[in-house]
Amino acid sequence: MNISNIFIITGQSGSGKSTALAAFEDAGYYCVDNLPVTLLPKFLEIPIEKDSHYKGLAFGMDLRERSFLMSYRSVFDELRQAGHRLEIIFLEADVATLTRRFSQTRRTHPLALGDKGVVDAINQERDELLALRNEDATRIIDSSSFNVHKLKKEISDLAADSCDGIRLKLAIVSFGFKYGIPEDADLMVDVRFLENPYFVPELKPHSGLSPAVRDFVLNGEGTRTFLTKYTDLLDFLIPMYQKEGKRYLTLAVGCTGGRHRSVAISTEIHNHLRGRFSDIRLLHRDIGQDE
Repeated sequence: MNISNIFIITGQSGSGKSTALAAFEDAGYYCVDNLPVTLLPKFLEIPIEKDSHYKGLAFGMDLRERSFLMSYRSVFDELRQAGHRLEIIFLEADVATLTRRFSQTRRTHPLALGDKGVVDAINQERDELLALRNEDATRIIDSSSFNVHKLKKEISDLAADSCDGIRLKLAIVSFGFKYGIPEDADLMVDVRFLENPYFVPELKPHSGLSPAVRDFVLNGEGTRTFLTKYTDLLDFLIPMYQKEGKRYLTLAVGCTGGRHRSVAISTEIHNHLRGRFSDIRLLHRDIGQDE
């Protein structure tokens, strides 16, 4: 068994952790659910058979073990110092989705004790897991819009990629601030300081994919200087993220409506990076919206 492939499946109750763990098992991982986190180092000391066919390990850990939050960070740090590489997959969903799922399955939320209702339990769990989500998770998956099959596909792809070695997946996303910041953004830059083609009548109907809009944005005051400085920063930061074992990195570029400036700039950033990284995609989230 390749113990360098160790996944911790955690997150909110009802977000699909059991489905994710089953997907890892189907992908050839040895899976253990609800293992006390303090036992994890001892578990990893168990001798592995030489002819083991397992591709790695996956553990389900969450607030069902009430001491989890008090112990996980020291245990994970200990394992990293011992040379293990941990991937912490945090699953979540919005309150309405989680409430519906608990209603449909008639399961009891682990924090819905005494007179506490499901919604209060969901909110309490979300708050208690906030540090784990924001500071320790290497991948956050919002399953609100996922059915079982889509979530299994997402996890299966993740498990398959891990067997190919550490390969950073880069996503560059243009967006409009008026429609909200992308929740999975790791790095975000605001380009609303650039001159806006929206106020040029002949450019307003077109997106940042139009050559005329692109030229307007790129030839504006300060644009070239900004791109040089920002891409230099990315050239420095991204290898550092890779060195730390980060697998997914989302770069978000925002303007007011997500149709003009952010589209042109994110395309330029994509063009700069695609020669350096093989797994990179460009997404214009709000290009179809009206500004």
